[in-house]
Amino acid sequence: MKMRNLLFSVLFLGFFANSQTFNQDYANVANLVSQSNINTYLQEFEGLGVKTTGSTANNNAYNWLKNKYLSFGYSESQITKDDFTYSGKTTSNLIVTKTGTKYPNTYVIICGHYDTITGTGTNDNGSGVSVILEVARLLKNVSTEYSIKFINFSGEEQGLLGSAHYVSNVVNATSPKMSIRLVLNIDEVGGVKGKTNDTVTCERDESNSPSSNNSASNTFTQQLMNCVTLYSTLKTNLSYAYASDYMPFQANGEIITGLFEYNETQYAHTVNDTYVNLDPVYIYNIAKATTGAVQHFAIANQTLDVCTPKEIAMSFRFYPNPAKDYLQLEFLNSKTQHFNFTITTLDGKILSKTENQTRIDISNLPKGIYLGTFKIEDQQITKKIIVE
Repeated sequence: MKMRNLLFSVLFLGFFANSQTFNQDYANVANLVSQSNINTYLQEFEGLGVKTTGSTANNNAYNWLKNKYLSFGYSESQITKDDFTYSGKTTSNLIVTKTGTKYPNTYVIICGHYDTITGTGTNDNGSGVSVILEVARLLKNVSTEYSIKFINFSGEEQGLLGSAHYVSNVVNATSPKMSIRLVLNIDEVGGVKGKTNDTVTCERDESNSPSSNNSASNTFTQQLMNCVTLYSTLKTNLSYAYASDYMPFQANGEIITGLFEYNETQYAHTVNDTYVNLDPVYIYNIAKATTGAVQHFAIANQTLDVCTPKEIAMSFRFYPNPAKDYLQLEFLNSKTQHFNFTITTLDGKILSKTENQTRIDISNLPKGIYLGTFKIEDQQITKKIIVE
């Protein structure tokens, strides 16, 4: 996304037009955002290198994203790939669909690009990618009335190529045309290291072509601002939408809104757009706000089950066993988020330790017998793992 001039925007302190009330169920889910996960997403994204559209690193990033969604428990059937070409090279949008209970054919889209230019793009847009991943993880088992699509676009830096392709070849090619309730775009929300990053810019449609979506966009953006202050500690700044992946949707007549950092980095599109120059805690707070907002927009209607750590630990299981490439973890309360799973040798040597992951890669383990320990709060249970 290009830099914006904030002089003409208006700063809101969070109590503006609060048409929504606080929802404790939404807050319970938003409060499960993991700072550790955010840090890991950012660092792994950075480690993938310069993800120029169609490059090897770009395609590796696609596979990294897909594996993340699989580890959260999404199935292969929920993940679709939208291919297109740039300069003779193939690149792909990644779409994860979570079906709603009441309006399965109407979608809330939360999106952002994963391609980068010049540098690793840890802020632009590893920050947005990290937020989308964490929201997808947390909402995996939260029932919503509207369907949700989590979309990671490629080709944004070359002119919104991926989102334009998706609108043309998927949204408009669906018969009847895909019904979209709202598009929430997240682009460059990393903030600036060393500054007080306590405000996020919320973007509304102010375009004249067409202008018919502007009123609805304003309404949803006000709701987004309210959600930010209800489910995070952040303040909000109202501004306008432009030059990112929601614009092909806007031109198509869809309703859009978006999030963008208030303190703008000077390192976008440079080799210095790295982890050390952004604010991971700011991204954590934006992930909390977004988790609350998406539940509001999609109308979450299922609360978290209440089970004791002992009940969850005792119901824990994994499969397949014997296993070869991966382990899938399951437990009674499928919405539980804060847990660890450790794989050790029989004499106690730690081989891997993961947090909040339900799909564990074991493809690098030699054949043999190991121990898998599931831990939640003060409860843990250990079972044998046979790798064949």
